Amino acid sequence: MTNPLLNRQRLPAFSQIKPEHIVPAIEQVLNDNRTQIAHLIDTVASHTWDNFIQPINELNDRFNRIWSPIEHLHGVADSDELRTAYNTCLPKISAYHSEMGQNKGLYSGYKAIADNPDFAQLDPAQQKTIKNELRDFRLAGIDLPPEKQARYKEIQEKLSQLGSQFQENVLDATHAWKKHITDESLLAGLPASVRALAKQNAEHEKQDGWVLTLDFPCYQPLLNYADNRQLRHEMYVAYMTRASNQSTNAEQWDNSAIMADILALRHELATLLGFANYAEYSLSTKMAETPQQVLDFLTDLANRSKPIAAKELQEMVRPYFPLPKVLEGLFAVVQRLYGLSIQPHNGVDTWHPDVQFFDIYDESGELRGQFYLDCFARQGKRSGAWMAECTIRHRTANGLQIPVAYLNCNFTPPVSDKPSLLTHQEVTVLFHEFGHGLHHMLTQIDYAPVAGINGVAWDAVELPSQLMENWCWEREALDLLAAHYETGEPLPDDLFKKMQAAKNFQAGLFMVRQLEFALFDFRLHSEYTPDINIQTLLDNVRQQVAVLFPPDFVRFQNSFLHIFSGGYAAGYYSYKWAEVLSADAFSQFEENGIFDKATGQQFLQTILEKGGSQEPMDLFVAFRGREPKIDALLKHTGMLA
Repeated sequence: MTNPLLNRQRLPAFSQIKPEHIVPAIEQVLNDNRTQIAHLIDTVASHTWDNFIQPINELNDRFNRIWSPIEHLHGVADSDELRTAYNTCLPKISAYHSEMGQNKGLYSGYKAIADNPDFAQLDPAQQKTIKNELRDFRLAGIDLPPEKQARYKEIQEKLSQLGSQFQENVLDATHAWKKHITDESLLAGLPASVRALAKQNAEHEKQDGWVLTLDFPCYQPLLNYADNRQLRHEMYVAYMTRASNQSTNAEQWDNSAIMADILALRHELATLLGFANYAEYSLSTKMAETPQQVLDFLTDLANRSKPIAAKELQEMVRPYFPLPKVLEGLFAVVQRLYGLSIQPHNGVDTWHPDVQFFDIYDESGELRGQFYLDCFARQGKRSGAWMAECTIRHRTANGLQIPVAYLNCNFTPPVSDKPSLLTHQEVTVLFHEFGHGLHHMLTQIDYAPVAGINGVAWDAVELPSQLMENWCWEREALDLLAAHYETGEPLPDDLFKKMQAAKNFQAGLFMVRQLEFALFDFRLHSEYTPDINIQTLLDNVRQQVAVLFPPDFVRFQNSFLHIFSGGYAAGYYSYKWAEVLSADAFSQFEENGIFDKATGQQFLQTILEKGGSQEPMDLFVAFRGREPKIDALLKHTGMLA
């Protein structure tokens, strides 16, 4: 049987990939890599980039190309069979990465190149790749005695499994809750689009009436607009107790014990490597240098925000943001900024009929990148919005591999004869994820370990995505992406003025809410002890920064995917850290014109094209001419005195 995952082709053959292909493909690529890396170690005597690192990069890229569609399908088209195959692979992959990270032959090869006088002749991206790898060898326990290396490997395998289980519990708990309604009066106050979505849900379930779910396109507007207080309360309780001991199905998907296990294992991993706690370990690959620096940054923002928040105790625009028009406008914005042309590419194999595929060309006509766009919420797809890598820019003897991205959102799908109509917040989400996509796809770095978002410090990786959000608030940009879906009428001035007036409404409340998440995450990992009480620590953080307090039954931490199954452990502060960078960067566009071509080209060349090839502070200074200041963020949020 031919395994489509092992076929060397530029894009994944999604329609051909079956769960039974997954484990054999992963086992084969890992075993092939082991054999070829062992051969390199045994046969290469005088290590160079070309005879040692380039072949390793190509082996890593082959693994990434095979694992990427598997991981993606787990997030967007989950099934019992696929989940079983995916979880079977996790310990195999974790063991492989630990094995490579502790491989002294590999380490010696990288170190030999770094110690050679010819190291200075390598280009900056090559040097950065090698420095990152040597750092990562140390973080993988290369210097540990054998018994501690074995424990490191066990911890990483278990953390990989627990993170996946945490995410799956949230997904299952979210999709398990449904409310079937036959009395239309209970839906009073709901926009017609949400009623139509609930009707469509019921039809899919082969029921009459309406079916409400906890998917965000149903949940959020119901909380905002439903007249029935009891219904709003029921939905709120169900959502805020997902995967916790407070939910109605606690015995199936409670994440409480998983969180405790994850924290204990992370702390053990950090101390095994000589760090005082996981926060210190996490910062070893970030822009921020010490835990105290992060805490001071968050505390300073909280002190500035809380007094403003304490004083503060969008359905009307939705018809003006039909998804096709928003996409047209988004593509026009990036064309004006960076000279890019984005064209639909039909006939590409995808995982769902709604998925679109696009090519990105620069002004010279060169294909710079491609992306899949999966916009709509559905069963089996995890919540939220995210960008992920399909393929990474990588140059080999066979030519250049074009970067390809997955862009995923969870918008309300088209209902009846109406297109998908977005809220303004959803428009900013789309721009945000597209900013990540541009960072991945526009890189000009030819070495995968530092191309695109790879090798970028985690607390700087949100700069391009948060920067893109700014154009969603500018009239000149809105005129490109907003038009009434029936009449084509542009966004009326009175609605635009209301949007502008609402932009910073409760900005202090929003700021302290984000700081609550960030401080909770960072303190959880910097103050960990075996008897830590997660809820007590969260309550303590709220006392420090919050002005509004949730009901006692709320267990948002049990579905906090970012820090328990994503990459943001001891790093959620990165959103605020990068927001300082993005606000300051956008202030240069404000000074020169939001579509100033020279400023756009400067950002393209100093940030987007450089990927992780240089330190983020050096790249920011190259763009802005100085280090970042917090003032622009406070100004943009209306909080600058």
